[in-house]
Amino acid sequence: MRIVARRGKAELCRSILADLEPWFGIPEARDSYADMCAKSPLIACDLEGELVGFVALAKHGSESWELAVMGVRRTHHRRGIGRALLEAADAYARESGARFLTVKTLATSARSHAYSRTRWFYRAMGLVALEVFPTLWGPDNLCLLMAKALRGQES
Repeated sequence: MRIVARRGKAELCRSILADLEPWFGIPEARDSYADMCAKSPLIACDLEGELVGFVALAKHGSESWELAVMGVRRTHHRRGIGRALLEAADAYARESGARFLTVKTLATSARSHAYSRTRWFYRAMGLVALEVFPTLWGPDNLCLLMAKALRGQES
């Protein structure tokens, strides 16, 4: 895992998200994520010279980082890359003094197989469901906030 330099972050994000249609099927949303990635800390997974996954982080206050957007090329799913990216994001957040790591994802009411897998992954990584926000993304895309307390932080 490595932190990606400023140059090329938006293109990396756009390329990987285009491969993830079930999760990121709205082109305008992919463009918005790519713009955000250009300005955010971004951790990428490099396998034999190919960038196959990334996570972009957003800081919220002094004690929380959000997994703002994350993607792994479909050909590399179920190989531990997502786990390694999330662990690297966890370490980055802890090193910056954060106490919490959060993520927003689609709530269970959406009945999406792709997002069911996403929520399962986040739960397996120690994040718990905190709250559903019915108006953040609109009535057809209920937002679920998940979080985990970071170990090793003083109270």
